[in-house]
This record gives sequence, structure tokens and C-alpha cells, in this order.
Amino acid sequence: MSDATYWWQLLCAIAGLNLIAWTASTAWLHRNRPDGTTWPHQRLQLVLSALYVLGCGYRSVLPVFDVPRVVMVDSWASSVLVGRTVATIAELSFAAQWALLLQGAALATGQRFSLWVARAVVPLILIAELNSWYAVLTTRNIGHVVEEILWGTTALLSVVAMLALWPQATSKGRRWLGLALVAGLVYAAYMFFIDVPMYWARWVADEAAGRSYVALSAGWADVSSRWTVSHDWAHWRSEVVWMTLYFSVAVWISIGLAHVRLPSRPRP
Repeated sequence: MSDATYWWQLLCAIAGLNLIAWTASTAWLHRNRPDGTTWPHQRLQLVLSALYVLGCGYRSVLPVFDVPRVVMVDSWASSVLVGRTVATIAELSFAAQWALLLQGAALATGQRFSLWVARAVVPLILIAELNSWYAVLTTRNIGHVVEEILWGTTALLSVVAMLALWPQATSKGRRWLGLALVAGLVYAAYMFFIDVPMYWARWVADEAAGRSYVALSAGWADVSSRWTVSHDWAHWRSEVVWMTLYFSVAVWISIGLAHVRLPSRPRP
């Protein structure tokens, strides 16, 4: 087997473990359901997390390299159209988890800037998703550049919003905030120093080579009917790091968010 096939098997194994982890997490939360007003929030987090876990699991089993239309499995279910649709639902669900947590903490403390950021998260990520669709429909990597800038910017705004919550957070809340701050900064650094430059370099290379792009009007037929099956490591090497982290660490964060009981003290 090729290195790419071994990597694909690893992704499938991670997807299975993630599903078990979400199920165990949900069972634990139901057995230890808190009193008061935090449970409806956590229950919604579980639903959104389920969408993210399932979406990432689907994409792990049927990985797709969108712009060149490269897949592991020869099936319509592996098409860019299906894969990008699943990704959009999953990513908006993850963004909603992120926004809900910020909103709950901001409302508990009356922190207006944090509340503004919370309400901006999903719209910003929706715009990022539209740019992603533009990129995959037309094969223009500039769409991915804008997409990743928006994700990174949203992460930085969230970091600032969490810093604004810090003075009013409980000691336990500050532990959660500390973890979230580190995760947000690491994620933003990855976006701006690795992902954005990678997609920008691809865009510049395509422009220099005089690449012929797919017209937006023809993009839907192209993403639903054209794919190339490949287990060649050369085709997947550039996607390995982000896909592996995305389908593992990001999923664990999504599962963990349901365990956060709004970390700030109610406003007096």
C-alpha cells in the first residue's frame, strides 16, 4: 500500500474513535446533567458537535482535494459537490458552537464587545464558506486565500473577546478561557503563517502558468461529475497536515465545548 493509503486508513480510524468519543461524552453529560440554566446551552452544543463530528467523519472516509478534483474513492459520494456541502454544514455548526459560548459568557457579564464578536462569528464564517465555494467551483485558489483570512481574523477577534471576559471570569472559567486563548492564537498563527501563504502561492503559480479556470456557471456540473481517483502520495502530501489536525484536534475541541458551563459570573 502507498503512504497515502496508510494515511487514509489513519483518518478512518480517527473518525471511528471520534464517534465513540462523542457518544461517550454525550452519555456522561446526560448522567451528570447540571441543574439551572446551563443545560439547554450544553444540549445545543451537543447537537452542533454531532453535526461537526459526523461531517468530519464523512470527509475522513471519503477525502477530497477540492480544486484538482482528486479523491480516494471512486464514487459520486466523493465528489467535490457532496464533500463541500458536508464541509459547509459541519463548519457552520462548529462556528455556531464557538459563537454560542462567546455569547453566553458575554451576556452573563454584560461585555458588549464580546457580544458583538459572538454575533459576528457565524456571518463571517458564512462569507468564508461562500469564498470557499467560489474557489472550488472555479478552481481559483484566491477564494481559499480570502476564506482562510476570514477564519484567521475571526479567531483573532475571538481571542480579543475572550481577553475582555477575563476580568469577570471565575477561577474555573479562567482555566477554560486560558485553554481557549492558547487554541485561538495557535489556530490564527497557523492560518496566517501556513494556510494563507500556501493558497496564495498556489494562486500565484496558477496565474504564472496561465491556468485555464472553470467558469462559475459551469462549476456546478464540474464539481458534481469530475473527479480523479488517486492514492499517490504526491497528490495528497500538501493536504496531510491540515486534514489530519482538522479531523482530529478540531473535532476534540468541538466535543469539549459541550462540557463548558458558561465560565463567567452573572452580572450583578
